[in-house]
Amino acid sequence: MAAPTTITAPLIAPCGMNCAICLGHLREKRHCPGCTLLNQTEDVYVRKCVLRLCQKRGKRKHCFACGDYPCRRLKQLDKRYRLRYGMSMLENLAFIREQGIRAFVRQERVRWQCRSCGNLVCVHRENCLSCGAARRP
Repeated sequence: MAAPTTITAPLIAPCGMNCAICLGHLREKRHCPGCTLLNQTEDVYVRKCVLRLCQKRGKRKHCFACGDYPCRRLKQLDKRYRLRYGMSMLENLAFIREQGIRAFVRQERVRWQCRSCGNLVCVHRENCLSCGAARRP
């Protein structure tokens, strides 16, 4: 696993994904810096993400500011993450829209902190990558 990270506003993707808890960000091999911090020289699959590259969003930071929100692709992604990982992109975006990115980051720091070792847990794994403790439901 990569060095422990902290959740910051630049690690929140336009779709509402918290990149700090993504396996791509937490791993050492083929480490992803996060959707908003990605540059063109890095060899990661997220460079091709349709939601990250969406032209309809324009210069707006998050998908909820788009006139097409929520689009079909975002709804599909949200459904997959709700069913598989217990996290909702649409709920994340609603929280950000209503309470702001700072409040969301504060909430996420508590929500995704391992109860045993204090490091961030990965949304894609059942156990903490650092200590092996079970992830919160």
